[in-house]
Amino acid sequence: MVTLGRAGVAAGALSAPAARRLLIKATLADLPSAPEQKKIPLFVDFAEEFWTDYSPHWKPSTRTSSRSRIHQLLIPQFGSLPVDMIARSDINRWRDTMTKKEGSFNRTIPIMSVMMQYAEKLGYRAKSTNPCRGVSRFKRELPERYLSADEYRRLGRVLACHEFANPFVIPALLMLVYTGARASEIATLRWRYVQTPRLALPDCKTGPKTIYLNPQAIEVLNGLDRRTDDQLVFPAMHREVPINLGEHWIRIRRRAALPDVRLHDLRHSFASVAIAKGIPLATIGKLLGHALPETTARYAHLADEVISESAERICSNLAGALGIAP
Repeated sequence: MVTLGRAGVAAGALSAPAARRLLIKATLADLPSAPEQKKIPLFVDFAEEFWTDYSPHWKPSTRTSSRSRIHQLLIPQFGSLPVDMIARSDINRWRDTMTKKEGSFNRTIPIMSVMMQYAEKLGYRAKSTNPCRGVSRFKRELPERYLSADEYRRLGRVLACHEFANPFVIPALLMLVYTGARASEIATLRWRYVQTPRLALPDCKTGPKTIYLNPQAIEVLNGLDRRTDDQLVFPAMHREVPINLGEHWIRIRRRAALPDVRLHDLRHSFASVAIAKGIPLATIGKLLGHALPETTARYAHLADEVISESAERICSNLAGALGIAP
């Protein structure tokens, strides 16, 4: 209740404008006030806030790679901009600067997109304004190299006779050949993950993964002295750190006259051999630990080639039976 003037004082003693102001104030007193405007942080500050809230929900390897990309690529590019002012044109300009680092851009744009989505949830950006939406990734021609039967024989001869100071090099490489695993999965393998006839890996590129062991891979592991559960199966020479297979592979491939074969090509070759043996793509995907069938689909053309060659052999035999010249 608002009193217009003091008791005993004539109403006319209070000016009309003053009275109107008091009446307006009294009328608005119980109405909700406008919310205080949220302060919008710069991207560099928001990045730390995002990291504190969001990164604990990522697996360790994702945290490591994402932290590096945020600090090396995103903050230098967008750090001085308010989060709500980052537009699609800014993302496209950044893309234009990454033409010589296409892979880095393709791996970093999903992180930026997640950050912008989180900014919307915090109220730093209007809903449905993610500037990464609609920005295309670079289309890359991924190299594919498959070992032939003769190349496998050359590699086998080198592995059989080559000696390294570190006795774990050859067994580790054989595990890559026999399982189609990623080099990082074998290099970081610990004895507690070895649960014959499988490897139970808690944290891989696509999350937890099971690698199924064939007799050859089991024989390789049985030939090693089992150490404590927390120790690496294939450690470096003088320290309890993962073996660096890449540096050893350079020497091995030269000895085998395979200078263009990368470690990851052993994984591709595992898939190609499986397809040649008629193993379905879905099964190959499970063996390789692919999270999405689309990833395994890259080998579909190999399956088509196998089917085509089989059809050609069948037709050739039929033509011979019919007495028709090929």
